[in-house]
Amino acid sequence: MKRDERSWSFVLGSSTNNAVFEDEDEDEDDESRTSNIQSRHLERCPPKADPPPAETQNMELRMNTKDREILRDLAKRVVEIADSPEMAERRRRWVEHNTLRSTYPMLLVFPEGAWCELLTDDAIKCSDKRARGFEYNLRARIDAFEHFRDDMVVEKEWVVSKRIKDTGWGLDPLWIPSPTARGARHFDPVIKEPSDLKKLRYPEVSYDEAGTMEDMKEIEDLFGGILTIPFRGVTHLSYHIMSQYTSLRGLEEVMMDMYAEPRMLHDAMAFFEEGHHRILRQYVDMNLLSFNNDLTYHNSGGNGYSDELPLPDADPARVRPKDMWASAEAQEMAQVSPEHHDEFVLQYEKRLLAPFGLLGYGCCEDLTRKLDRVLTIPRMRRISISPWSNVDSCAEQLKGKCIFSWKPNPAHLVGHFDEAAVREYVRHTVTAARANGCVLEMILKDTHTCEHQTERFDEWTRIAREVILEEWGETAGQRDNGTTGLPFDSAQGKQDH
Repeated sequence: MKRDERSWSFVLGSSTNNAVFEDEDEDEDDESRTSNIQSRHLERCPPKADPPPAETQNMELRMNTKDREILRDLAKRVVEIADSPEMAERRRRWVEHNTLRSTYPMLLVFPEGAWCELLTDDAIKCSDKRARGFEYNLRARIDAFEHFRDDMVVEKEWVVSKRIKDTGWGLDPLWIPSPTARGARHFDPVIKEPSDLKKLRYPEVSYDEAGTMEDMKEIEDLFGGILTIPFRGVTHLSYHIMSQYTSLRGLEEVMMDMYAEPRMLHDAMAFFEEGHHRILRQYVDMNLLSFNNDLTYHNSGGNGYSDELPLPDADPARVRPKDMWASAEAQEMAQVSPEHHDEFVLQYEKRLLAPFGLLGYGCCEDLTRKLDRVLTIPRMRRISISPWSNVDSCAEQLKGKCIFSWKPNPAHLVGHFDEAAVREYVRHTVTAARANGCVLEMILKDTHTCEHQTERFDEWTRIAREVILEEWGETAGQRDNGTTGLPFDSAQGKQDH
């Protein structure tokens, strides 16, 4: 049965917080946006009403009594799910996974662009435009819990994010839009010669405390007494400096610059590196960082649950970068040699990641030939293994050194759904990972459409779960050495940087 044929009478709520609604493939000029893994489910697919609110900002919650009742009932269902023994077990398993103490595979599903096919606009019952966005967010989380056989954690909270802005980088990208909905857009470069780099500016960060307090008051009025309402600053720190620059210079132009204008490219990377260092210093000076060892979306899939972070001497009232996860990627360099990748972007990313406690790298790019270089980054914990990667080679290289964050090919959800082919495809990676002692997670994402065959998500996750059970059984395997690999000084409670 397709999901749009199901009754929604049983759907009364699902889990947690708020997030960045952004494409991980694009730059994050404003890192103030808080990212939560569950809301990442909803990216790229807004309902006809307002998109599900990622963070609670500039809200005027003037809604009628019926809408309010719908949302509060959904919130109560959230609490039921979050308080279940199953959720407690999932949290425990994620901690074991993220600390490399368990090699039992973990599974997450992010429908992303296909959400508007799974959860249609007519399933939303609220009438107020903003209330419909809230409802969409809650119902989507419930639907994922009720149908996907994955390991998503549901928390009984709604995060209010601090209103943090910056002044930008001096130049904004110009795009030639696609004539078709959700089609590819083209670069219209605004940096055409080396002298144009002088037009760039370092961002200045600002924080609207009064506005944030208004947001908190409004959400407490709506969900108070049901959901917990944490108050958080910056939790998602991920660097995409090559994406930033190509959006201004053009991808083809950057490819040519590696040979024709290497100095210009290095100057640009150095500028963005320094700019992000300055942003981080402002976050620290203004006390805008928050812990992210929780459901916060990390890297290009996964979460931050960990008992290694924050560090033993951490102060919750004054969060430091070394108490946090962070990540970087450079998909634009996918077809570039390891040497050029290292020269033109990785060396800059290493320095940006240096202040943080645990790290991730990669997204949709094939890192098969570059893993040895990525693994030189201290405290690397999660590496993305894209659909284009050689999983056998990657498994042999990674072993149990860090999380093998595998991104299965989402194309299996379109066209003819071949269950046998999907099963063997998943089994190949699971067996390769197990043979090499890898800490495997499977992150099904970038599903821009399922061609309205919404049952395919259920089928895919069922197949993946069956393969895991066939290969591993039901007991999560613990690593023999029980070590975490994180360089703590246990005597002083400090981390080795």
